[in-house]
Formats: sequence, structure tokens, C-alpha cells
Amino acid sequence: MHPPLAAEYSPVTSPVADATGGAPASDTAVFLHGLGGWTHNWASLIGLLRTSVHCLALDLPGYGSSAPPPDGVVTVSRQAAAVADHLDRAGHRRVHLVGNSLGGLAGLRLAARRPDLVATLTLVSPVLPALPPVQALRVSLLALPGAPRLYARLLSAQDQDRQLDDLYRLIYADPARVGPEQRATEARERLRRAGLPHTAGMLPAGVRALVRAFLQRGPSSPWQLAHRITAPTLLVYGREDRLVPFRTAPRAYAAFRDARLLTLPDTGHVAMQERPAPVAAALRALITEARRTPR
Repeated sequence: MHPPLAAEYSPVTSPVADATGGAPASDTAVFLHGLGGWTHNWASLIGLLRTSVHCLALDLPGYGSSAPPPDGVVTVSRQAAAVADHLDRAGHRRVHLVGNSLGGLAGLRLAARRPDLVATLTLVSPVLPALPPVQALRVSLLALPGAPRLYARLLSAQDQDRQLDDLYRLIYADPARVGPEQRATEARERLRRAGLPHTAGMLPAGVRALVRAFLQRGPSSPWQLAHRITAPTLLVYGREDRLVPFRTAPRAYAAFRDARLLTLPDTGHVAMQERPAPVAAALRALITEARRTPR
């Protein structure tokens, strides 16, 4: 039986001191949010995992409490490099890396390029290149020239409740699952971020990063990187995902060398929020297996 361990929520741009007070825990799970997200996206899942593994949720550069890149350019490679640098500075090794959406794509790149850092990899609705659903195509319009300015105007004309309603309809299979406490927490965070000068530009910048990743060919393409990953990998897909087509799940399962696949009915783009219990159970099983068969 493992003693309770801490959960930590950190921007990747600041030095990290482990919340446990000593050296980094031997088993640490690191969580990377999706496009426009922040550390709190993992709160429900971490609540189920923190008794068995040290949990470290990170804000990617430009999101949550992390400062944006100095030049404003967001790429998946830069996001992965920022996380790797953060883990190196904090002394973490062989972490259980968990990413959602854009964070999943950054986690994939990190696992392929820095296998020394990753013991297991879990990808929740990873944004792998494929013909996207209609809703995702609409989001991709943010990559067009002039979109950031237009997006900023739209945000300023829309109240927070409407913004949250639109967001939940996009990423949840059933927005009614969002509880009042979660909604209030996210409303406060969105209000805080609305006052930051870089906020309006970060969603379009993240969309452009995804488009660039989709267009990469050869050894740097996400599908080719998936073939290189040797860490045991858990893939989690919601059958009602409006942003990542469920039809990519079999191809993803075949692309990784050592894969497990969890598909969840009546679940959208953020299974760790909608269905934290089955995701936690599958992740615990993956970590337990990795403990028994160290590499």
C-alpha cells in the first residue's frame, strides 16, 4: 500500500519544488492539458489517483499561469521541449506522462524524442492527423491570417456564461455533467485570463501549432513519431468526441508498439473530466504493470 502523495499544479515556466518536500517521488504522473486548457482540467482525475502516485499538472506556455513564449510563436515541438526542460530542472525521471488533445500531441513528441523521461504514456483524445469533424474544421479557421484580432473582438462581445456554454457543448458529450463548482472555478479562471494581454492570441496560436504538426511529413510526422515510442501506451477515446474523430482510434492503436485502448461511450473530448473513474482505473493498471516490468 502506497502512502498518500501530493498533487502539484505548476506553470512550466517557473522552477518547481516538489510539494512532497523531498526528492521527486519515484512514481510521478505528469499531466498536460489541451488547447486553451489549464491544470484544473485534471482535478477530477488527480483526485482519484493522488493516493497512489505523485501528480504534477502543468500549464503549458501561454496557458493558465504560464507566461507565453517571448516571440509569441507556439509549436508542438516547443511545448514538448518546455515540458522536458521543466522535468529536467526538477529532477524528474521516468514519469507517467498523460496528455489530452494538444497536450497529448506534445506528450507524444516528448516520449519519442526523450524516452529517458517517460515510463508510460497516456493519450486522451490525441490530435493525430486525420480528416477532422465539422466542428474541428470550424476551430481550425482560427489559424487563418487576421483570426486572432477577430477572435479577440468576439470574446469581448460575449459574456462569460455564453463562452462556457459554447465550450462545454464542444468538448462534452453531455454538458449537464459539468457541476456548479467546476463551472464557477473555470469562470473565475477565464475572467482572470481575460485581463492578460496575450490571452486572446493563444487559442489561434495553438490552432496554428496543430495545423503545422498535421502538415509535417517524414520522421517528424506525428504518426511516424508514434511508431518510435517504446513506452507502454494507453489510448483513451470518447465515442462522441466532436473534435477528434473516433475512427482514428484503431489506427492509433496499431501505430504504437505497446498500446492499450480504452473507448468510452457517451463521452466527448475530455474523458478525464467526463469519465474520470474508468480513466483512473486504466491509468492505475498501466502504472502497476510498469512497476512490475521496469525497463
